[in-house]
Amino acid sequence: MTQDRLGKLLKDADRAAGPPAQVHVNLAGLRRRAHRRTFVRLVSPLAAAVLLLALGLWNRTVKTPDQNDEQQKIASLQAQVKQLQARTDAAVNLIQQVLEDEARRQRLDELEAQLASIPDPLEELQKQVDKTAYVLVYQADRLYRELNQTDSAIENYNRVIELFPQNRWAKVARQRLEEIENAKSDKSDSKGDLRWKMQNASSSC
Repeated sequence: MTQDRLGKLLKDADRAAGPPAQVHVNLAGLRRRAHRRTFVRLVSPLAAAVLLLALGLWNRTVKTPDQNDEQQKIASLQAQVKQLQARTDAAVNLIQQVLEDEARRQRLDELEAQLASIPDPLEELQKQVDKTAYVLVYQADRLYRELNQTDSAIENYNRVIELFPQNRWAKVARQRLEEIENAKSDKSDSKGDLRWKMQNASSSC
């Protein structure tokens, strides 16, 4: 029953549509379209590649004003950095040189101070000579004045004059010897006077 209805509906639709219309196919046009599409498919990628290559070369050869300004700024900054680096290196070298000079000067001052603190050998020797001459003169004075050992005193005085002729205590020793000689002369004179008086007294008797 259902199949009968479907068949009837199909027949009604065929009658309503009428006979099929004649179809005209333009084969030449279809061939031209097919060739055009093939050409476009082959040429389009090649043209795009050529265009991209041209744009790349143009970008390398031709720079925009902004790019030129940026390159100039970068170059200027690099030059300034180099100048600052050179100045910094020069300043560091100067500081190191000043510090080294200061260290050498301090070391020299320390050595000079140490040298100044060391006694002069000649001066020390002169002090020892002066001290020795003084001791000999002191001993001679004591022998002569306190112990009445005139001969030993004269020997010590002469030793000072012989060993240290240019020393100031040699001058003192010479003065002491003159005093001893004068004292001997006075004693001899006084003894002579006493003998003369005694002789005169006996003769008068």
